[in-house]
Amino acid sequence: MADQIQELGGTRVLVCDPDGPPIATERDALDLIGATYLGAEAVAVPASRLDERFFALGTRFAGEVMQKFVNYRVRLAVVGDVSAHAAASPALAALVRESNAAGHVWFVPDLDAMEARLRAAG
Repeated sequence: MADQIQELGGTRVLVCDPDGPPIATERDALDLIGATYLGAEAVAVPASRLDERFFALGTRFAGEVMQKFVNYRVRLAVVGDVSAHAAASPALAALVRESNAAGHVWFVPDLDAMEARLRAAG
């Protein structure tokens, strides 16, 4: 499946193909944001597509990517199991908790969980 726009919880979401290219640079993140201009308000990125540097907070890559989405007012959901990464990094675990408590960047286990969050955010 290619990246495609789907309606989840009343929101148009660019759902990224798990087999798509890795998100390894800020430019890759900007390309996803640009793809939302076709009518999406949010992006669901499989955790498996994120470069490993995203999960190593010392690289600042996660912060750079997340800030791009915030700046362009596009909601980002990292979809998939990040528990191994969070268990290895208390800082990442804190980032996941804090992000999930806010409204702009979420870490969710699957698209059903994202849909429930979007529906609740209404």
